[in-house]
Amino acid sequence: MPHFHLVLILSLTTLVSVSSHSRPYTIPSVTHLTDSFPHVTIQTAFSNAFGAKNVKFLGNGSMATLALDKITGSGMVSQNRYNYGFFSAAIKLPAGLSPGVVVAFYLSNADKFPHNHDEIDIEILGHDKRNDWVIQTNVYANGSVSTGREEKFYFWFDPTQQYHYYSILWNSYHTVFFVDNIPVREFIHKTTSPFIYPSKPMSLYATIWDGSEWATHGGKYPVNYKYAPFVVSFAEMELSGCITDPNSPTSSCSKSNPSGQQDPINGADFSKLSQQQIAAMDWARRKLMFYSYCTDVNRYKVLPPECH
Repeated sequence: MPHFHLVLILSLTTLVSVSSHSRPYTIPSVTHLTDSFPHVTIQTAFSNAFGAKNVKFLGNGSMATLALDKITGSGMVSQNRYNYGFFSAAIKLPAGLSPGVVVAFYLSNADKFPHNHDEIDIEILGHDKRNDWVIQTNVYANGSVSTGREEKFYFWFDPTQQYHYYSILWNSYHTVFFVDNIPVREFIHKTTSPFIYPSKPMSLYATIWDGSEWATHGGKYPVNYKYAPFVVSFAEMELSGCITDPNSPTSSCSKSNPSGQQDPINGADFSKLSQQQIAAMDWARRKLMFYSYCTDVNRYKVLPPECH
């Protein structure tokens, strides 16, 4: 690690003790991107995707709970599609034993492009007595799961005790995943083929569902409905970016806004991470990442170009 990264980490930190690993972590301080964008009213910004009876809106629509029971999971989808943007939510995960439960906060266009869709995924995978909650990130494009770029991380906190921020920044330059404003992963678009990263307009989804077949240790631990319903809470939702006009063949905001200035989210201010953010990401990846496709030699005999 470059020396200035180490200095920054040591000088801009907060010491916390976490229950999920029962050992203390020194958390890097970072700029809170979530303070830069307005909250939306979830009830008006989203519609039901499935399991409507398990979706409840609270706080005049500013909060929502989604439940998974023996019959169905539940999910919401944004009213608008986006060409790029910043998407964030404060999420509190179901407490108790939850193997096989999947909470997802992701962008997708599978409904419009069923055979060549794109996705940018945050999937939070439930646990059993022997394992911590896991966050899985993924990027893939054009309907090919084989192009998926999975990476998995442990948390530095117990995500069931209070709300924590989960965020995605997606623009022309890169896709970045954040947890509590700390970047845990940056996927730089210019380092790989355009076929690999999402480029078509996408909707934002928030869901909870049964992932028994794969979620916890490859399906070893299925959902135990004795502990149902599993309830996840969403608050402080943020959706900012270029909204696609369905009546226009090209984006009205991908290049400039009416004042002639480039849209900030697709402009220079969001084209790369700051040194502070890079240092924080280095910390997260060294301390908490336990799987990356870039080290999976069984899957890739020749590693993808962005891994070099």
